[in-house]
Amino acid sequence: MAGKEPPSSKEPANSPPLRRAAEYVRMSTDHQKYSTENQSDAIRKYATERGFELVRSYADAGKSGLRIEGREALQQLIQDVQDGTADFEVILVYDVSRWGRFQDADESAYYEYICRRANKQVEYCAEQFENDGSPIATIVKGVKRAMAGEYSRELSNKVFIGQCRLIELGYRQGGPAGFGLRRVLLDERGEVKAELKRGEHKSLQTDRVILMPGPDVEVQTVRWIYSRFLKHGRSESEIAAELNERGVLTDLERLWTRATVHQVLTNEKYIGNNVYNRRSFKLKQKRVANGPDMWIRSEGVFQAIVEPKHFQKVQAIIAARNRRFSDDEMLERLTRLLQRHGYISGIVIDEADAMPSSAAYAHRFGSLLRAYSLVGFTPDRDYHYIEVNRMLRQFHGDEVARVIREIAQHGATVTRNPVTDLLKINGEFTASVVVARCRATPSGRLRWKIRFDAGLAPDITIAIRMNTTNTAALDFYLLPQFEMRTKPLGLGEENGLMLDAFRFETLDYFFDIARRVPISEVAPW
Repeated sequence: MAGKEPPSSKEPANSPPLRRAAEYVRMSTDHQKYSTENQSDAIRKYATERGFELVRSYADAGKSGLRIEGREALQQLIQDVQDGTADFEVILVYDVSRWGRFQDADESAYYEYICRRANKQVEYCAEQFENDGSPIATIVKGVKRAMAGEYSRELSNKVFIGQCRLIELGYRQGGPAGFGLRRVLLDERGEVKAELKRGEHKSLQTDRVILMPGPDVEVQTVRWIYSRFLKHGRSESEIAAELNERGVLTDLERLWTRATVHQVLTNEKYIGNNVYNRRSFKLKQKRVANGPDMWIRSEGVFQAIVEPKHFQKVQAIIAARNRRFSDDEMLERLTRLLQRHGYISGIVIDEADAMPSSAAYAHRFGSLLRAYSLVGFTPDRDYHYIEVNRMLRQFHGDEVARVIREIAQHGATVTRNPVTDLLKINGEFTASVVVARCRATPSGRLRWKIRFDAGLAPDITIAIRMNTTNTAALDFYLLPQFEMRTKPLGLGEENGLMLDAFRFETLDYFFDIARRVPISEVAPW
């Protein structure tokens, strides 16, 4: 710091030079005492007592210690050590758990070994043992690493039990409400506070969320869907076509498809049931689909908008439709579908009339790939990727149109370049809409790539991250021009404050800055 005498100048001339050290700090959300500032204070005190000079700081703020993915600071530390660019001898860490709560204790040891192999000693400042390589230190570290991982497992289990308890009490746990329904916030006394819009979350731990019927027009549309299916024998595809002809959009403001109609016909929330744990993603491991025996269900806790007897009749029809096909008949229909399209995918199956669902094929034959192999189809190309690209192109067009519509509703003006889709708002700034598809790595981790329209040089890039099925927006990044890059920007589930500061659950903030404000609202008088 300018004007402050360097610490080394206070040392006697014959004192040995201070050993250069780096600190690594990490804060999750488990306890305030582990804030990065508190960790750093303890590390600096330790450094002063041991004769270390802190020359580098690596900080992961708000990062889980379960995996190294998403922890940019630790990755950079390991990279600096391996590249030989680390200008320090010692790495100071608050305690073993801050290094990580890896579920495999050997992974934690591996990263420390990388540092030690490069002659960089790791020291834990708040532990009661010296990390000197002695047998005692090795044993204690092993126990501490196992305890750190076990803490996360126990916490995950406690959270899961708590969520299951809330489900049984009739409270909603995550996820959009869906067409015809709305999320409503309750206070600790069970009184209604407000309706939660898409992307909004509760702010108080004592608040709870339930589902309630949405606007009458949507409720009547849901009942109409059931009526068309039960009384008139219409298929999901026929119902979707009728809805689109009437100009009715889904809750995501998109056109209806066979799959979206099927979802309305099969989701128990429409008869007031609360169902949870259909899929698991515990401890940031691979996502798995759980069997019905693992689902947590609470019946009749929400206000139903469909008669339970009608819902049960629909389920019986759909189940019979799937059951009435023998294995050979299902494979024969799949073969005909393959011959008609030249390829097959889950989406192609679900959108085809007179076909069992892709889930039925996966259940009957163990997996979709197994069913594919039985009809002689080997997806040497990712045809699902082609199908998703087609949907994303349509989604992009729909989103550009929605942005234009919302801007106009906020009293602003917008022009659209018909060739490039570049938007000019109020004649003052430009914006470009890009869509980033979601990809899962073999380990189940999610990745997105944002490709900028660098040639257009928009003032703001609206980057839409898609959800895991690439059917709806997960969130939005409003990236200013100085963040534009010639190469695609890779994003993970967590990206650090420098990027996630631009992340928004909805585009309400963007629409607000585009809004024209009367001068009387901002005038000082």
